[in-house]
Amino acid sequence: MKRLWFVLVMTWLTMTLVTTSALATPQVTVLERDGVSNEVPLLDNRFRIDHEVEKISLLFFRKPGSPAVVLVQPDGSKIYATHALRDDSLQWYDEVSFDLVVISNPTPGPWQVIGSIQDGSRVMVVGEIELEVEALPPLIFRGETLKVTGRVTNDGKPIEIGYFRDVISLVVDFVSTNNDNYANFGAGTQSVTEFKDDGRDFDERPLDGVFTGEFKLSFPAGEWRPEFLIETPLVKRKVVGKPILLSEPPFNFELTLSDNEEFEHELRIKIDNEIVKPESVIFQGKIFYPNGEEQAFTIEPKERLYRTLAIKNYDWGRYSVELSAFGENINGREFMATLPEYKFEIERPIEKVPELQVPINTILIPEPEPEPEINTPLVVSIIVLGNLLILLAGWVAVRVLIQNKPINLKFKLPFGKSKSEDKQSTEPKSETQKQNSDESGSKNDKSGDILNLSMSDD
Repeated sequence: MKRLWFVLVMTWLTMTLVTTSALATPQVTVLERDGVSNEVPLLDNRFRIDHEVEKISLLFFRKPGSPAVVLVQPDGSKIYATHALRDDSLQWYDEVSFDLVVISNPTPGPWQVIGSIQDGSRVMVVGEIELEVEALPPLIFRGETLKVTGRVTNDGKPIEIGYFRDVISLVVDFVSTNNDNYANFGAGTQSVTEFKDDGRDFDERPLDGVFTGEFKLSFPAGEWRPEFLIETPLVKRKVVGKPILLSEPPFNFELTLSDNEEFEHELRIKIDNEIVKPESVIFQGKIFYPNGEEQAFTIEPKERLYRTLAIKNYDWGRYSVELSAFGENINGREFMATLPEYKFEIERPIEKVPELQVPINTILIPEPEPEPEINTPLVVSIIVLGNLLILLAGWVAVRVLIQNKPINLKFKLPFGKSKSEDKQSTEPKSETQKQNSDESGSKNDKSGDILNLSMSDD
C-alpha cells in the first residue's frame, strides 16, 4: 500500500513539473540588454523561436540614423536587411530609429540580434495588433469638442514597450455619407486629428497603450461616418464606426436694437429644451465693440428657455459676439461647444442740415449781351487786302534794300495834258508827221486808250 502511494505521489510530482515547465516556457524569450555598450555583444539579446511558429514579427528600436540590425540564426548564419530584396519569406522595414522584420517559417532555436540598440530597449515580438475605440455619442453638435479614447493591444494585451510610441499613432477621420438630405453632401473626408501615446497635449498618460485626445467638430453639420486608423510600416488597422448625425447647436438668437443712446442693445439667446437641459447651460464669451473695446461676460444657468445679453450702445458701427456653451443634453452627457460668431452692424446716421433762419438775398446777374454776328465777306476782303499790302511792302524792301534801285512810277492818264504838249498840238504838222500820226492814230483807234503803268528801269 505504501509503495502504491509512493508511486502515485511521484507520478503526480512528475506530471506537475512537466506541466509547469511546459507552461513556463514561452514561445519567444525576450532578454533585456545590459545597457553597457552601444554595440550589442554576440551573446546578448537572444530570443528563442519555437518549432510551431509559422510566422513571426520582430520590432527592434535603435539609435536614430544608425545602421539596421543584423539577425543571427541558430546555425550562425546572418540575415541582413538587403536579403529581403531576394527572399520572399523575409520582409524588412528599415526606418530611421527602428527595424520591423517579418519572417515566414523561421528556423527554430535561439536567435540573436546585433546593432546599436537604444539603452533600455528590448526585442519585442509583434503579434496580433488590435485597435479598440470608444463609440461616439449619438447626439453631438457642430462646434462641440469631443474626447476620444483608443486602445492598441498586442495579442489582447496592452503594449508596454516605451519606444512603441515612435512607431504608431491614431488618426481620426470623418467621411461624409453623401446623403443629399444634409448640408455635408459631397463634403468628402475631414481629417480631424492624430494622437500619440506620449502624454502630450490631451493624452492623459504616456506609454500606457491608451491614446486619449480631444478634437473640435468644426466642419458642416450633416451625416458623417467616423473612421479610426492606426498605421505602421508593418500593420494597418482601421475601425469604422456607425454613421452619426452632426446637428446644429440648439440655440437661436434674437437681437433688439435700442433707439436711445442711453439704453443698451439686447441679444436674446433661445434654448431648445428638447435637445438640452436649459437649467444646465452656461454661456461664456466676449463682445467686440466698434471702438475696439472688448468685454468678457458669463451668463449663469437659469431655469428658463432664454438668456439675455446686454450690449452697450456705442452708436453706429460693427458689433460681434463670441460665444461658448457648456451644459448637459437630454441624454445626460456633458458637452462643450463653440457657437458661430454672432455679428451685426448699425449704419451710420445721415446728418440733417439745419434750416437757415435769415433768408438769402438774391442777386440778379444781368444776362450777357448777345455777340454781334460776323460779316463773313467783309472779313475775307480785309484778309485779302492785308495780304496784298504785305506782298507790296516786301517787294519795295527787296528793290530798295537788296537791288539798290529807285522806284519810278509812270502813270499816263488820258486827261490833264501839259502846256508843251498843247503847243506841239497847235503847230502845223508836216506831211511826214501827218502820215505817221495817221498810222499811229489808226492803231490807237483800234486798241483804244491804254493806261501805261509800266515803270522804266532807270
